Amino acid sequence: MNFKTKIRYDFIGNRNKFFLFSIVLTVVGILSLLLFSLNFGVDFKAGTNMDLLVGKEATQQDSKQILVDSGIDGITPTVGGTGNERVSIRFDEVLTQAKIVEIQDGFKAKYGDQVSAEVNVVSPDMAQELGIKTIWAILIASVAIMIYVMIRFEWRFALAANIAILYDAFVVIALFSIFRLEVDLPFIAAVLTTIGYSINDKIVIFDRIRENLRFGQFKNRDQLAEMVNASIWQTMARNIYTVLAVLVVAICLFIFGSESIKLFALAKIIGLTSGAYSSICIASPLWLLLKGKQKPKAVVKSTA
Repeated sequence: MNFKTKIRYDFIGNRNKFFLFSIVLTVVGILSLLLFSLNFGVDFKAGTNMDLLVGKEATQQDSKQILVDSGIDGITPTVGGTGNERVSIRFDEVLTQAKIVEIQDGFKAKYGDQVSAEVNVVSPDMAQELGIKTIWAILIASVAIMIYVMIRFEWRFALAANIAILYDAFVVIALFSIFRLEVDLPFIAAVLTTIGYSINDKIVIFDRIRENLRFGQFKNRDQLAEMVNASIWQTMARNIYTVLAVLVVAICLFIFGSESIKLFALAKIIGLTSGAYSSICIASPLWLLLKGKQKPKAVVKSTA
């Protein structure tokens, strides 16, 4: 069949290469999680967050010296905000109220009485509960998306889409584990929004596949593969423009944003890139693989 679409690259014909690459990355990610786990931030383990607004330009060296004078060593504060007036400190242990006051007094002695502080303490029970709720949030989002796609399309589309979006979420988690990047609440927000953006690209391609499937007659697997390839290229421009629009914003946040949102922006960049890749190279070929296993309908012959 001729779809009048210029096929610049045969994604379907090279699907085994993409499957192999994705499987290798998944295995490496699983090994990294088993051997090294994730570099959890204070949000997911017991600890204390302290954000101070000092009202003057602060330096990392001065802030670190204040901690040393308070009897705390090995902690590197983060300085940022407008005019470097904000100091963020993350402690791996739950500080006593006396120690918190001592640190605040140290900053007031250095920068004046206008210093204000916001302190958040995460207990071990709270950290464990937050981790469990995060897992449930990802699972519920995945199941809801699968149900939606099953209602709008069919179970093959739903299964292929769900495998692909779970892969996207796992890629973000795996790369953060491999490179020992800190996992905190903004990271979880990035993973969940990755799932949302990822399914959007897949729905666009699946909708075109369904449309071509409805108005075409396909006698063999090769014609079906040609149709999927054509559907990918028919929606390529829209998918690229959509992803680039959000990707540019995420890159700007990573380059120009404060330290507190850099890892969120990085997680978004990874998730958006993986989502665009999986929509074309995983979800669509998976649907074709599942469709190819469908048993042909029996032809009922009419008798005169």
